[in-house]
Amino acid sequence: MASEAEKTFQRFAVLGDSSSSGAEINNQNFSKLCQDCGITDGKTVTSADVDTVFNKVKAKEAGTITFQQFTEAMKELSQKRFKGKSPDQGLQDIYHLMEGKNPATTSGFYQATRAGAVDQHMDTSEYIGSHQEHLDHSGKGKDIAG
Repeated sequence: MASEAEKTFQRFAVLGDSSSSGAEINNQNFSKLCQDCGITDGKTVTSADVDTVFNKVKAKEAGTITFQQFTEAMKELSQKRFKGKSPDQGLQDIYHLMEGKNPATTSGFYQATRAGAVDQHMDTSEYIGSHQEHLDHSGKGKDIAG
């Protein structure tokens, strides 16, 4: 089970950093892992708890944690998430949540859409008054010579 969790750890560790080897994870990706895997539920484990635990297990000057430190962090979070269970059982339950998870990403392609306010300005049929007099039906100015 730990090897499956380690694979998930590595997938999130390299997220957004092509130079990363996957051996260490930063706080942002750690938070994303906790959110995407359902470790944070917004009630018993919040994003503030995740940040606090991350800062507690990392070395003082470091910005990342190793898998061993990650395991310590997961033990602490499991005690909050699964109250009443032993630390080892809670850790196994956390690892079960992580099984086979990949970072949820958008496709990277966004379809440009025209905002409603822009449509209002571009629709010449809705122009009134003097603006209507200066434009033909296609929206091209009448007073401007070709």
